[in-house]
Amino acid sequence: MALIVQKFGGTSVADADRIRNVARIITETYRRGHSLVVVLSAQGDTTDDLIAKAAEINPKASKREMDMLLSTGEQISCSLCAMAIEAMGYPVVSLTGWQAGFKTNSVYSCARIKSVRTERIMAELDKKKIVIITGFQGINKYGDVTTLGRGGSDTSAVALAASLNADLCQIYTDVDGVYTADPRCVKGARKLQEITYDEMLELATLGAQVLHNRSVEMAKRYNVNLEVLSSFSGQPGTKVKEVAKNMEKPYVSGVAKDKHIARLALIGLPDKPGTAFRLFSTLARHKINVDIILQSIGRGETKDISFTVDLDDMERAQELLGEMQSTLGFDHIDVTDDIAKVSIVGAGMIDNPGVAALMFEALYNAGINIHMISTSEIKVSVLVDKCDADTSVQVIHDRFYEEFGNI
Repeated sequence: MALIVQKFGGTSVADADRIRNVARIITETYRRGHSLVVVLSAQGDTTDDLIAKAAEINPKASKREMDMLLSTGEQISCSLCAMAIEAMGYPVVSLTGWQAGFKTNSVYSCARIKSVRTERIMAELDKKKIVIITGFQGINKYGDVTTLGRGGSDTSAVALAASLNADLCQIYTDVDGVYTADPRCVKGARKLQEITYDEMLELATLGAQVLHNRSVEMAKRYNVNLEVLSSFSGQPGTKVKEVAKNMEKPYVSGVAKDKHIARLALIGLPDKPGTAFRLFSTLARHKINVDIILQSIGRGETKDISFTVDLDDMERAQELLGEMQSTLGFDHIDVTDDIAKVSIVGAGMIDNPGVAALMFEALYNAGINIHMISTSEIKVSVLVDKCDADTSVQVIHDRFYEEFGNI
């Protein structure tokens, strides 16, 4: 039978009843004769609670010690789930990320997986055991515990599926698949039966909270057979694959928003070669990712450059740029976090002229102003006022899906 990797998110294991429900799903799969490796996240708000506890003791705790603390959340959920499966009479073993062979680099709080040594996992599978593994974590060359960053359990699951050459990787969450927009916020959002890796990667990067973007990137690289489904409904989910075959599919597959961003604008930069390089290379050295970039046409001997960063990086970016003011020679910095990014994604956009215009029309009809625009072959993103983000997603979704019935 098949080798299946299943991953359950924090809401799926939030309390005792939900852990028992997850144990039931796992054992039903096992009873069908499949070999099973399971990845679990920390229960509910455990990670946030641990972060709050750390802040009470030391608001500036090192990332190494934070990794040591945060890794305990997944250990709790894994051991509890293993106990539930034991109580049902099935053979099971729970393993930490390092026991399972996850080797990472040494970037604490946002480590990258270097390799997965699967010998221990395979030995347990050979004993016909269900193997439950803590997501989100590994060990570096110094023997220190590391974490992969928020949402990293998805990446753990896909890495296991790739390393084990699994037949299927199922990501269980609190929604029953990938939707054209967040069904909890957008009326008329519809579940997709299939979506391409590229579309899913864009949606994940642009704020859709179904899958972690690093997990989708890895699934595409190793051609992992991926499915997103609900741990509550029992219904078929959404398949994420190289090519999605849907007849009469709209050229926009989804609408996403991201309110967790900030915009920085450097006003009065000297209009000369090398300015942008010095600016963005400095941010890159300090691990600050930049998203949308807009450079104005030079006026006289100066120009302006605006760009967006994750909200968590806003203060650090502003501090770095302040230190560079005399070197770069700009006049002043304008910073705001009162913005949001709203995006449309679809592989069919490249063959359908006028998609961006329809998006802009929907925003115009709703009286919503656009501050910045970014495009690629399969996405269009705009910056709007944060207070307009939810309305923007709804009117854009209505505009693109009003002419389509079921997808």
